Order: sequence, then C-alpha cells, then structure tokens
Amino acid sequence: VSKASDLKKNEIGRFKFGNSEVWLSRTGYTGEDGFEVVAPADKIIDVWNGVLQKGSGHGLKPAGLGARDTLRTEACYPLYGHELDEKTTPIEAGLSFFVALDKGEFTGRTVLADQKASGTSRKLVAFKSAERSAPPRPGYPIWASDQGGQVIGQVSSGTQSPTLGVGIGMGFVSSGFARPQSAIYVEARGRRWPAAICRKPLY
Repeated sequence: VSKASDLKKNEIGRFKFGNSEVWLSRTGYTGEDGFEVVAPADKIIDVWNGVLQKGSGHGLKPAGLGARDTLRTEACYPLYGHELDEKTTPIEAGLSFFVALDKGEFTGRTVLADQKASGTSRKLVAFKSAERSAPPRPGYPIWASDQGGQVIGQVSSGTQSPTLGVGIGMGFVSSGFARPQSAIYVEARGRRWPAAICRKPLY
C-alpha cells in the first residue's frame, strides 16, 4: 500500500519517514481504529513530533495511558497484570475461545480442560455503577450486599467512563454471582456503591 490509511485492520506495512523506514500497523489495544508505529530509537522522537505537527490541524492531540486504559476498559479488553496473570487461566478470564484443547498435549491442558468441562469457581465480569460514585479502582472489594454480607470478588480494572458518565470496571467474582444484571456493591473510600453486572463490552 502507498498510504497508511490504505492499510486494512491488522495489516502492517513499511513506509519512508525522511531517510528512515518505519513500520505502521493498523492495530490497537483500545477497541478504536488506530495505528501503531515501530521506528528506530533515534528517530522515534522525530516521528512523534512530525505526526503531532501534521495532525494538529485535524484535531490530533497526545493522550496518555489513562485515556488508553479508559477505552480498553469500556471495550472490556483484558490487560496482563489486571485480568491476566500467572495465577489466572484464560477460562477464568472469559477467553476460552483462544484455548485450543484439540491441538494435542501442552502445559496446563488438563487444568484448562477440567475448567472448561466443570466450570470455574470465579469468573471475570464487567460492571457499571448504578449511580454517581467514586471511580472503581483495581483491588477494591466487591460485595454481595450494601451492608454485612460477604466479599464475592475484587475489581481488576476500573475507571470513570466519560462516554457512559458513570464508573465502570471489570472484576473477578464468585461464579454464583456472575449473572448479567445482578446487583453488586463496590467498596470505595469506605462506602459500598451499587453497581450492576453487564454484558461485555460496556461500550
């Protein structure tokens, strides 16, 4: 292709930037259409400044990791260290469609096959606050009721969604409480805020 905009989703191409060559891929981790750039380390600052200068007339502005994290949480994209880690299986994280149990033996296959057949003790759910509240943050407890009761899980990712106007997040809860539309309570700043489990994606 001759232009970056000619790339289709998940395609990658090589392009000239000054005297250098850069790789552009039409991929992104936020759920939005976008591009990722790979360039030599000594050229990447020039690429960054050049893109911002060319795009300024079209409303292009830099955004940080917080913006990226908000978008990927709205899209319910898991992030390693939050929804995925060495103690969490893809089945628990709702990613069983990435697990090919029919490809032969591999490390962890027995556990994954058992989980797929029998279910898991916890599941990853998405949730949306039922009212204006403190933004949910990773590590906040999830309760089954607003008073007393039991802790049924923990927030893995959370933020204030500017698109939806309320706090949103993902978290692992005991499987018996993982039904869509179920009421839950997220503890933040010493108070339990009402929320509801929702189908993914949130937006």
